Amino acid sequence: MIRIQNVYYMLSYAFQVLNEQGYRQVATEEFENVTELCASILIKGLSSQIKRGLGKEYIIQTEALSSIRGKIDISNSLKENSMLRKQLVCNYDEFSVNSYMNRIIKTTMNFLVKSDINIEIKKKIRKLNYFFIEVDPLKLENINWKLQFNKNNQTYQMLISICHLILKGLLQTNSDGSVKLLDFIDEKYMNRLYEKFILEYYRKENPELKASASQISWDIDDGYIEMLPIMQSDIMLKKEEKTLIIDAKYYAKTTQERYGVNTLHSNNLYQIYTYVKNFDSDKTGNVSGMLLYAKTDEMILPNNEYKMGGNLISLKTLDLDCEFSKVKEQLETIAKSF
Repeated sequence: MIRIQNVYYMLSYAFQVLNEQGYRQVATEEFENVTELCASILIKGLSSQIKRGLGKEYIIQTEALSSIRGKIDISNSLKENSMLRKQLVCNYDEFSVNSYMNRIIKTTMNFLVKSDINIEIKKKIRKLNYFFIEVDPLKLENINWKLQFNKNNQTYQMLISICHLILKGLLQTNSDGSVKLLDFIDEKYMNRLYEKFILEYYRKENPELKASASQISWDIDDGYIEMLPIMQSDIMLKKEEKTLIIDAKYYAKTTQERYGVNTLHSNNLYQIYTYVKNFDSDKTGNVSGMLLYAKTDEMILPNNEYKMGGNLISLKTLDLDCEFSKVKEQLETIAKSF
């Protein structure tokens, strides 16, 4: 359905840092699977981060000490009878590389060196692991991915995203509780990348279209919106009076079959129709909608246009199993037709 090399290009639009000089060599390399691609991106990113210096944060340490440091923990001192050893249990802050983000990276590297990937890639990861000796790994199932990024740690955003992709999008839990690497990215995570890629592609390559992922307000008469769900578009392209709302869909199967007849997933069509009609509250007909499916190996693929109540609703398929230049041509064709 998609070439491994195109995953890199999709990531490079989603994370603009991959367009920097140090990462460009990755685009020319051949990989057996997506895990090796992600591991190579992580290696490049970590090499750059190590040169800048690993991020540090204040970590609370609890330790029995002969001299007071920080705050005395009276309760634990009594429990451990530390005073008999002429010590007190103290809580103190230490500026350490054992930060939560570094622990996620360490966990990812430990998993990669045990996985079925190229031995040369494993050697590079082991060398980088040397700089994480003071970092403690985490349990896979306990990792908290809801992290805050700021100007002090923004260089970690892409690194953590790649770790998240490896440890969540490329893992499968077996019935016995063990985990194994998948040959390809989990559909849920691939769908997110697919959406992000298309949005960032139009932002970068077609700035005149004003691409965004905007919320759509409900067209209601009395102003009462209690309990109405948020309508969040994947991609919205605007130029002058015209608007194209794109709903990007990455499925293993783009259609559903019943009684030998292939039809669209009804929820998809209902959703894009609702977005268009509510956004075009003045009924100008200048708002169009598109369901943009990633091409699968199915015999029947969506490629239709419908005029619904004055608005154009189209169904298109994006082929990702080709040279990336061809992928760009398809996206440009959509932009030109819009």
